[in-house]
Amino acid sequence: MPATPGPATFKDKLERGDFVFTGEVTPPLSSDPEELLALARPLRGLADAVNVTDAASARAQMGALAAAALIRSEGLEPILQLTCRDRNRIALQGDLIGAAALGVRNLLVLHGDTPAAGDQPDARAVFDLSSNALAETARLIRDEHRLPNGRKVGGRAAFFIGGADTPVEPGPDWSPQRLAAKRAAGIAFIQTQFCMDAGLLRRYMARLHAEGLIPGLRYLIGIAPLYSAKSARWMREKLPGTVIPDALVARIEKAADPPAEGQRICLELIAELATIPGVAGVHLMAPRNEPTIAAVIAAARALVSRAATF
Repeated sequence: MPATPGPATFKDKLERGDFVFTGEVTPPLSSDPEELLALARPLRGLADAVNVTDAASARAQMGALAAAALIRSEGLEPILQLTCRDRNRIALQGDLIGAAALGVRNLLVLHGDTPAAGDQPDARAVFDLSSNALAETARLIRDEHRLPNGRKVGGRAAFFIGGADTPVEPGPDWSPQRLAAKRAAGIAFIQTQFCMDAGLLRRYMARLHAEGLIPGLRYLIGIAPLYSAKSARWMREKLPGTVIPDALVARIEKAADPPAEGQRICLELIAELATIPGVAGVHLMAPRNEPTIAAVIAAARALVSRAATF
């Protein structure tokens, strides 16, 4: 008898054109698994996958690979973030092989914030590999069962490799060379920095279409249920590449209940993003407001019930 197919994976959903939702968990500075799982469990059954950050903002936390394995054991599909900041290529290769052994398939390869951004600014940054070189290493392990130096790698690594992008206004001289290089390195999906300007995204995605990068790259747009005008301004100041229009900040500032207004704005934006060709889903992040992610996804699923348009 043929094997019964398992539930659709994050990769399956993107490839068949579902509009997907991902959330994000920052592992705690704790060795207690329950502290991590308490953050992740509300997303079970709602998020299609959950990002596990890797020493976000250059601050120590529970190791991302261990956290991803724990989250997977709870029935959630993790996206393991791997930054090039803290490990040389030998350590990163070991983490990739370990991830495959633990059944962690989804990767988000990142450059990583410099230590100067964190609470231990005297720490040494490594940056032995670029994020594209790390993606290429993961691709070689997956497709050719070898390391870049030619050594054979045993077992199977079913990696689904992602990268980051920051949407911009694509002027006449703008070139997608950096994105083309990501795709050539093996990156198949993109999660963006916060971009809450639907008009800019329409123009940006149309340009990616024209340049032939979509549908090859599946785009998940980073958005947030904004908690307050103050937090929105903090994000624009502290998180490079964040796009939050002044009109949205003003709307939250005038609201009688700013957190509720922030969630309404987020839902309105999700409904609009679902109409933009090339947008495959959203990646919800909520700095200092993480509990709202599950509520927003639950509400958004009632609004968005369509296949992504490509």
